[in-house]
Amino acid sequence: MMSRILFACLFLSLVTAGSSLSCKWMDQKFRQHNEETLNLLDTMVYNSTNTTEDAEVEVTVAFPNHLYRQASKASAEDKLAFTVQILEEVAALFEEDHSSASWEDSTVRNFLNIVNKQAEELHSCVKMYFKRLSDDVLKKKGHSAEAWEVIRKETVAHLMRAEQLTSSLNI
Repeated sequence: MMSRILFACLFLSLVTAGSSLSCKWMDQKFRQHNEETLNLLDTMVYNSTNTTEDAEVEVTVAFPNHLYRQASKASAEDKLAFTVQILEEVAALFEEDHSSASWEDSTVRNFLNIVNKQAEELHSCVKMYFKRLSDDVLKKKGHSAEAWEVIRKETVAHLMRAEQLTSSLNI
């Protein structure tokens, strides 16, 4: 259940991010891959030989709802970066030893492949934003003082948003 909430939050963050960044992959493929990852997570529960679905496991790490609330108010670029980070962290968790979970290795590998693909493609959307800044601002304006002022202002805006995101965290 918590995984569905996580991926639903990621998807909602990206819906608004995709439109302003005009990253075609986000608009066309993220939803499809997100559904696949959710289905694979469901498959892991049903294929498990233990009773993980009904098990009462005490969760000592609270779900970071405050991070998602902060990210939901952030710019498209920040939402995208946040989502990439979450996907990379999810992949890192599932790359740990899961042999006692009784999941089929092919299901876990498929899940990891899709999550890593999502992170890579979304990361390329972030790169595309900065490439457009370079191409459309710096190069087209001949690396002029005015172009550099635009870059400086964009950098200030990003750093201020990053500070706002991190200053409200109580980790």
